[in-house]
Amino acid sequence: MSHAEPDKAVAERADASGAPGRPVTISYIAETAGVSVPTVSKVINGRSGVASETRARVEALINRYGYRRPTASTRSNLVELVFDQLEHMWGVEVIRGVERVARENRVGVVLTEFGPGRSAVRYWIDDTLARRPDCVISVAQLSSEQRDQLRARGIPFVVFDPTGELPDGVPFVGATNWAGGRSATRHLIHLGHRRIGMIVGRDRILCCRARLDGYRSAMEAAELPVGADLVERAELTVEGGRVAALRLLGRTDRPTAIFASNDLQAVGVYHAARQLGLRIPADLSVVGFDDLPIAALVDPPLTTVHQPLAQMAVAATELALALGRGERTPSTGIELATTLTTRSSTAAPGHDSVSNG
Repeated sequence: MSHAEPDKAVAERADASGAPGRPVTISYIAETAGVSVPTVSKVINGRSGVASETRARVEALINRYGYRRPTASTRSNLVELVFDQLEHMWGVEVIRGVERVARENRVGVVLTEFGPGRSAVRYWIDDTLARRPDCVISVAQLSSEQRDQLRARGIPFVVFDPTGELPDGVPFVGATNWAGGRSATRHLIHLGHRRIGMIVGRDRILCCRARLDGYRSAMEAAELPVGADLVERAELTVEGGRVAALRLLGRTDRPTAIFASNDLQAVGVYHAARQLGLRIPADLSVVGFDDLPIAALVDPPLTTVHQPLAQMAVAATELALALGRGERTPSTGIELATTLTTRSSTAAPGHDSVSNG
């Protein structure tokens, strides 16, 4: 009879014939892996502070001896929603969708924010593992180690609107960013614009790269040039959009229309246009992306690509809860369609704009 081990991590050791033998404890796994008992306990509970190679070695032994991690009955009936930084209405739309599904399933919602500079990220994983939520919906981008720690503790997770490439098999919910970028640009082309500028987010952000690729596809299909002078990179903020728009509009051969990577950048374009004495849409057409509530409130109301953020959050939460219940899901990657919402910020280029462009 073996003594009790931390976290009751006891598996059955198979004998040479494959039949179950005497119990295998954390001590046995630690001795076989050449590590300490606390290290094995950390791996079993998904905690940080274990080198990736060591973690992989211990995980292999745990799997070999058939250790079964805690069942869903030990969870806390919570959904955890994780943000890098919660700003503006974009995050509010996501929260609204998560809470809708949580209410229907009678589970609570824990909101975690890493904050400026991701200052709280080093403590987050241990706190989450201690809470043991039913699932995690991550708007923040998790590291491979954090994903491994959640898997080790049996906590399913879904990445919301991923900003970077994900390994195969990582569940995610996103939107058709490439198609959205193409539809925004096609709209401006159909209005008669030929010099169409784009303000894009930083290249490391996956959705921004997809929106830029959609813009380029539409321009190339219309046999319109996409020179470096028509594309500016900026942060996804009002100020980022304003500064980038001033660079685009300060050129002699300025664009007659600008497609911004999100609605906040588009509002920055409005500020730049007014700073330069340009009228929207008479002198400059503007298209945004997201369709946040502010898009309908600015003057003139903003034409923008509608990204169904609340519906995406609903889909992410439903997927995460289904994974938490151990259900087989038809797909671990879901993309919801974007649509163009036409308002008053776009029009055919005016005579003065055409002669300038």
